[in-house]
This record gives sequence, C-alpha cells and structure tokens, in this order.
Amino acid sequence: MKKALVIYSTRSNETGRLAELIEVGIKSEGIDVMVAKVSEIEKKGIQLENCDALVLGSPTYKGEMLQEMKTFLFTLEAADLSSKVGGAFGAFGWSGEASRRIFDTMKNIFKMKMVDKPLRVKSSSETGGAIEAKKYGRDIAKIVRYGREIARMMQ
Repeated sequence: MKKALVIYSTRSNETGRLAELIEVGIKSEGIDVMVAKVSEIEKKGIQLENCDALVLGSPTYKGEMLQEMKTFLFTLEAADLSSKVGGAFGAFGWSGEASRRIFDTMKNIFKMKMVDKPLRVKSSSETGGAIEAKKYGRDIAKIVRYGREIARMMQ
C-alpha cells in the first residue's frame, strides 16, 4: 500500500488542524497516512524512506516558518527525497510566507514531485479552509497513485 507522511509544526493548532484535514483527503483516496508534529518524529519511529509522499506544514509567525520546521528542513537535505511526491501547507494571520518557503525548498532543493502549489489557509475552521485542505490531500494522493499528468486530467 502507498504511504504518505504529514509532518507539521504549530503554535495555536491551526496548522495541526489543517494536517488532520489533509489526512482525511489523503485517506479518502486509499493512501495510508501518518500525521505527526516535528517534535514527535523520533518518538514515533517515523522512517521517511518508507513513504511515497511527504507533506510539510508550518504556520507563518513574524514572516517566517517556525524554527523547528526550519531545522527539520535542514536535516532533510541529507535524505534523497527526489522520488517522493510533496506538498506544503500552513495557517497564517497576516502574510503566509512559510508554506511557500517550505514548498520552494522541497521543489528546488530536494527535487521532489510537488503538487501544483502550497496550501495557504487563514483558518481551518472556515468552511472554505476545511474544504481546501481536504482537496489538497486528495490531490497529493492522486499524484501518488496515478502520477502528475493523469492526476491533472482528473481535476
């Protein structure tokens, strides 16, 4: 079975809620998924090499992603992630740069097969935000199952 990891950092749990909604979308397409905070990766024994998709999230705080996500991205440079599908997401209050920076790092540094764009949501409690997050998860899962070109045709 294909597998996805959704790893996130959060301050007020908005990004955590987005992670759970993305999980729902991924599962709805028949992909096994595990969700974890960056701080729980080691404790849960998560193995990046065993996943087909990696989705990373952080809120934007003072124009930046949270430090624990930034540190995690540095550790990922040593891994070969080029065969994996990727996505990035984050909640924000004012500006929302974190998800774009994570997305660009995954695409340009890690050379991952990225979904079309990062998910930027002001609030997961908004109906639109919840719908967007679930759709984002489904889009990632479709790329894992069918490849990018077929997944685009399915939209």
